[in-house]
Amino acid sequence: MVQKETRIHMQAVAVSRNGSSGVALIDVAPPRLDEIPGGRGVLVRVVRVGVDGTDKEILAGEYGKPPPGETFLITGHESFGVVEAVGPNVHELAPGDLVVATVRRRGSSPYDAIGTYDMTTDDDYIERGINLRHGFLAEYYVDDPEYTVRVPPELRDVGVLLEPTSVVEKGIAQAYEIQRRLRIWKPRTAFVLGAGTIGLLAAMVLRLRGLDVHVFARDEAPNRNAALVAALGATYHATASVPFAQAAQSLAPADIIFEATGYSPFVFDAMDVLGKNGVLVLSSVTGGSRTVEVPADRINLGFVLGNKVVVGTVNANREYFELGVRDHALAVATWGDWALRLITHRVSGLAQHAELLDLLTHGTGTIKVVCEVSALA
Repeated sequence: MVQKETRIHMQAVAVSRNGSSGVALIDVAPPRLDEIPGGRGVLVRVVRVGVDGTDKEILAGEYGKPPPGETFLITGHESFGVVEAVGPNVHELAPGDLVVATVRRRGSSPYDAIGTYDMTTDDDYIERGINLRHGFLAEYYVDDPEYTVRVPPELRDVGVLLEPTSVVEKGIAQAYEIQRRLRIWKPRTAFVLGAGTIGLLAAMVLRLRGLDVHVFARDEAPNRNAALVAALGATYHATASVPFAQAAQSLAPADIIFEATGYSPFVFDAMDVLGKNGVLVLSSVTGGSRTVEVPADRINLGFVLGNKVVVGTVNANREYFELGVRDHALAVATWGDWALRLITHRVSGLAQHAELLDLLTHGTGTIKVVCEVSALA
């Protein structure tokens, strides 16, 4: 067994250990292949893990439940690693394969039973590194092949981006799926609200589908994010100088709007400007109790008469991770190292977990922060 019988512990980054709300580097028992029944275990050595706003909340002790019977939660849900060993009944993967793991795990609803865990109706859902299941900010993990997605060697540098990409893929794929009802729907123009990791990846995916993409973000150009937008052949708009609703009036109506700002009032601006037969995809998970005054009658009338749709996207099942692999391969062929440029900050080793939280909280110019857990030969 690759984790070796002499190995008695491994390191991991965890929160709420022994009832504390702090984050700590801990020693835990290494995972074993036989944790997965039926000889279906896949042992993965973690190479790097991306972190985002969800991790910020969890690392700050604001969110996340440990697995049943545990007093701590190993964090991290954006994984990339290499298969070290497989159980005797694993035929889909082999040692040396590069992989990412999906996040949501099977619950008890009918949707879980058919593999669409991201659509569960369970009150308590299971997500690795987020809720009720340990995550990937550790030296190793073990999982089932069902949740383990192979990454081609050509994507080794950007594989860690596949989890956020899967959220984007899910939202956009569902927009197209919903509008199959229109028979001949062919979107031409897309607005993306926000130029962080999710917004930039949404711009990438929409450009790969041939849409004229306009990205709206607060800061004036030139800046790193605006340059990344331009490199895709998309157009960057600074809302600090021209508000989104005003700028949208001079553009073609949006067939798709992808919201990724984390600022809920923009949702209603987007609803107001969405074109007829358009789809608004919401990806921001917003806490708090913010309220705004909106032109409710106008928005309602526009949606009813214009056959408009709003759909949310969060988490994703295997299908959307595989779409992400495809689109990142296309992106490499089209724009070279564009996606790699999204990784702006790297933290070396699990022991530097405090730096991860500091970058998430106070970092400037950050797009994607990753923890380099181990070297990839």
